[in-house]
Amino acid sequence: METLTPAHIAAFEAVLNRVPSEDRARLHALKDPAADAAAASAPHWDFDQPGHRAEEALQAAFGPALTDDHRRALVAIWALEMPARVPAADLPEASLELYPQWIDRLAAFLIEGANPYDRDFWAKDVRISLVLSVPGARTQMIDLSSPMGPGQILRHAREGWGWSVIPAYAAARSWKPWLEVHTESRELSDFNEAGWDRAWATAAEILKRRPEMAGMLGSSWFYDPPLEQISPRLAYLRVNPLKHGAFLIHQGPGEIHTRRAATSSPTRAALIEKGEYTARSWIVAWPRAALIRWADARKARLAQAA
Repeated sequence: METLTPAHIAAFEAVLNRVPSEDRARLHALKDPAADAAAASAPHWDFDQPGHRAEEALQAAFGPALTDDHRRALVAIWALEMPARVPAADLPEASLELYPQWIDRLAAFLIEGANPYDRDFWAKDVRISLVLSVPGARTQMIDLSSPMGPGQILRHAREGWGWSVIPAYAAARSWKPWLEVHTESRELSDFNEAGWDRAWATAAEILKRRPEMAGMLGSSWFYDPPLEQISPRLAYLRVNPLKHGAFLIHQGPGEIHTRRAATSSPTRAALIEKGEYTARSWIVAWPRAALIRWADARKARLAQAA
């Protein structure tokens, strides 16, 4: 696979050339230590940690002169290094075949140069350009290491959400690192049942190459069980994994979950406003053996139908 086309290279170099030559020299000096710090923080439960480490490196180098052009330029430098990073990650074809679309989108976004650089987009672009997260489908990205500690399992049980999660946690050897799925809001064409199936199946292929991992998890308000009645079109997000061996862990309500649940649905917004619905975040955790078994069966069905 050709990771970067000549058009990609020209776009990233154009982004880099927007900053003065002396600033480019400082960016090249900090790119490797900043990348190392970002990679070291990537297994943290906080998805934003690599972006924070990159931001700290930029702040130290540029201080109050730091602009979003510097941030975009650093991502562009790392993107230009992807031909070395992507092969080193030993990814399956299911993920590799998605890279052209993801890199097209990254290049277009950086060239556009929208200000301010949205913090969520910054976090995602740092992770993608450093191959800390990889394509799972057109809309879903997959973190290559994420923890699930026992504390949240015990809290789930103590708060009355069910004790069966404890043996499920133990059976999955959940203290091992997990893959974790995230939604890329700049491209929602795969936010549907087929797209999510593709993302879970991509995860299964990654897990086959990484026997040290426990499975893949997701964390969001859209796994909330009441949505099966409130927003039945979203039920597949929770129901499909649960049918095939996944388990749920309650995380709780929060302002960010309320805001996200209300944003895309007048129905949910009205229920929240009236106090009739409280959006809660849940983890859906799909252990490796069950996920691989489901993905292999899906692959066989698709091959038979072809």
